[in-house]
Amino acid sequence: MLPPVLIISISVVAIEVVVGFTGNGFITAVNIIDWIKNKKISSTDMILIFLSTSRFILQVTILMHIHSLYFVDVLRLASVYKAFGAVWMFVNHASLWFSTWLYVLYCVKIINVTQWLLLKIKLRISGMVPWLLLGSMVISSGTSLPLLWITPSTYLCSSTGNCGENSTAHITDWNSSHLYLLLLYFVGCFFPLVLSVVTSALLITSLWKHMKKMQCYVDTFRDPLIHVHLTAIKSIISFLVLYLSSFVAQMLLILSTSESKDDVKVAVSLVVAGAYPSIHSIILIIVNSKLKLAFRILCQHFKCHLENMTLSPI
Repeated sequence: MLPPVLIISISVVAIEVVVGFTGNGFITAVNIIDWIKNKKISSTDMILIFLSTSRFILQVTILMHIHSLYFVDVLRLASVYKAFGAVWMFVNHASLWFSTWLYVLYCVKIINVTQWLLLKIKLRISGMVPWLLLGSMVISSGTSLPLLWITPSTYLCSSTGNCGENSTAHITDWNSSHLYLLLLYFVGCFFPLVLSVVTSALLITSLWKHMKKMQCYVDTFRDPLIHVHLTAIKSIISFLVLYLSSFVAQMLLILSTSESKDDVKVAVSLVVAGAYPSIHSIILIIVNSKLKLAFRILCQHFKCHLENMTLSPI
């Protein structure tokens, strides 16, 4: 029988996954339908399709992770679990890279650049997006495929502290394997996170310079460029907060050993890790005008459908 705190956390994660599936599925569907209808796709929509699809797969791996921890004998699944670990690492890092490129694209389109190199990047960024996405998947593969050669003892102990009878024979391998896992996870996250921080700094600097130029006007905050800056900054800062929280939570889950039986820590970590792909999909819908409009139309359609069902004779 699972402790009550873990039952509650798994229930919350299940709700987060449903929200994430709905949000990311909606983003993917809207952009693919628009792509088919217009026979072309913008660089932003392309990134959003890759991002929402990777998030969808990421949440599947979260469910599999919980299922393997509490409902499956992981000793029987050690070889399969290595492949699962590689898939989880790949979609985690790829999702982070896709989010980073999305905000880099926003940044390049919004800020006014005068330097020759930045201006050249701004003019060519749309054509670079497919190669950036491909490169992101290659890099993510490089930080995830090594998990296939990691010792299976990494997966013999669950985060709740429940280990098999022969797990004590692998404690040394287990510790070294987890250090290797942590290293791969950190290396794969470091560069896109740094790039995201740099992007947010550029946006804030651009906003400050623009406001300084417009300070003589009374209606400064009605300036559409300032509104675009603020929307992009809020979006990227919320992304950074969500991802850094998820990063810490997943690090704690990886660090959970057979000596760690803190159910509260595991429960909170699972909830925080599961919140990132779900909440961020909602934020993407809110800040994207096309997705927001499609969501309003969908809500109106459901509202009319419910009204017709209510008014129809029995």
